[in-house]
Amino acid sequence: MTNYITYSEAILEGFKYLLDNHKDVFVIGQGLWSPWYVGNTMRDLDKLYGKKRIIDTPVSENAVTGAAIGASLCGSKPIVVHPRMDFMLYAMDPIINQAAKWSYMFGGKANPQVTIRSIVNRGGEQGAQHSQILHSLFAHIPGLRVVMPYSVLDARDLLISSVLCKDPVIFIDDRWLYDEKDESKEVEKLNLEEVTSRKVLEGNDITIISSGYSTKISKNAIKIFNEANKNYSIELIDLRVINPINYDLILKSICKTKRFIVVDGGWKTCGLASEIISSVVEKLDPNILLSKPINLSLKNCPAPSANVLEREYYLSEQDIVSLLKRELLDS
Repeated sequence: MTNYITYSEAILEGFKYLLDNHKDVFVIGQGLWSPWYVGNTMRDLDKLYGKKRIIDTPVSENAVTGAAIGASLCGSKPIVVHPRMDFMLYAMDPIINQAAKWSYMFGGKANPQVTIRSIVNRGGEQGAQHSQILHSLFAHIPGLRVVMPYSVLDARDLLISSVLCKDPVIFIDDRWLYDEKDESKEVEKLNLEEVTSRKVLEGNDITIISSGYSTKISKNAIKIFNEANKNYSIELIDLRVINPINYDLILKSICKTKRFIVVDGGWKTCGLASEIISSVVEKLDPNILLSKPINLSLKNCPAPSANVLEREYYLSEQDIVSLLKRELLDS
């Protein structure tokens, strides 16, 4: 009988693997003892491993993150949990001015081996201050590795590899993926420095590049499009790691399909999709393309609160299907 796990259960498995096998790992943040604050991703960890390794703190993102970075410099492997990416902004100084810089400032002799888990919450009429996905901001910073898993097994295996990496890592998981399911398999031991993009679907007519939840809706959109247009095949690439980005697979795919769309759940201006498009155009002769690259990102405005506006604001499968029709059927 095949066993399946959800995305949130996979994260929980990742925590258990790390806490079982690495005694220098501990987890710190707010709401970690709560049965609902971080969903099922940390269920009963405080009961299994004790409250000295699963540390529920007062609400002080700056202090908690700074303490964890300090502990990492003393030989521990801390995981900081920020249940909302929005409020992780209070910790920008220890993340950007400390964790990202120490290895460079001290000639590689001091490595803050800290993983900062940042959870994305959107929708549900939460409004502009509770619905931000700021991955592009952190991917802009040299010295930070930024991981953004889409698949269920990547949620577990990339969490493990992030914590075991000697560099500071921003690990971003998305609540909109928590119910995704996949077949349970043994832990794949990955070296984060060697993790690159992955081809989710093989195709010849156009390439879609995405990460995290955007990969999910891209995959769904391709299925919808192919049900009505069976003569076309669309290649889908999941980035997995958005800083640094390895372009080998991306460039190989675009050279084959000669068209590409970048789908990103963040804002367009100075965003991840803009970065990928500019890098591809720098690396390839633009004459290879049969049409101009497409940047499908959020509108440049804060998230609305009204449900009817949220449906217009967030990207959907139909947005991607419309672009595929325009590029492949109407061109």
